[in-house]
Amino acid sequence: MALAAANSVVELREVLLKDKPADLTAVSPKATVPVLVLPDGQILEESLDIIDWALNQSDPLHWARGRAGATDWVQRCDGELKMWLDRYKYADRFPEASAEHYRQKAEQTLQHMENAFEAHRWLGGVSASVADVAVFPFVRQFAAVEPQWWTQAPYPKVRAWLAYWLDSTLFASVMEKYPRWEPEQPITLFPAAQSVTD
Repeated sequence: MALAAANSVVELREVLLKDKPADLTAVSPKATVPVLVLPDGQILEESLDIIDWALNQSDPLHWARGRAGATDWVQRCDGELKMWLDRYKYADRFPEASAEHYRQKAEQTLQHMENAFEAHRWLGGVSASVADVAVFPFVRQFAAVEPQWWTQAPYPKVRAWLAYWLDSTLFASVMEKYPRWEPEQPITLFPAAQSVTD
């Protein structure tokens, strides 16, 4: 999202994590995604670092204004929420408790978000920011586990906020499917030409 918003064009290599290409493990031994290799050889392996890099290139939507509060939200979601989300999504792999139990644990973070939205429409304050862009994918995953339950969940402000991102033209543009990267295939550039308006 940040690369597209900043129109920071990169060479895209879509990989299958269960069959990681040697090129990925060569530049990033932990072999997780995303990974961004900069022209000077520097390697960025964390989403927030890639977001920061992109917005330092260009920030037409002014997302960096809310950067100060982003770290706390990202840490909460990448830590506590993700732990319970993984158990909720794959409850059969974690038979120690029920999916409902795991969902309720994850809901603690959603309640914090709902409370934050009492004061502002955005996690970062009065406008959309890095905090929102970095966190909404976690909530998207959560909502997808039990979509029918989600439509009735007691988090109307979180639902409206998530719907904004999912309905955005920018999100649609970055969700295009790309073929799996192979060493001999032509280069795929990302993002495709677009107008950043939302």
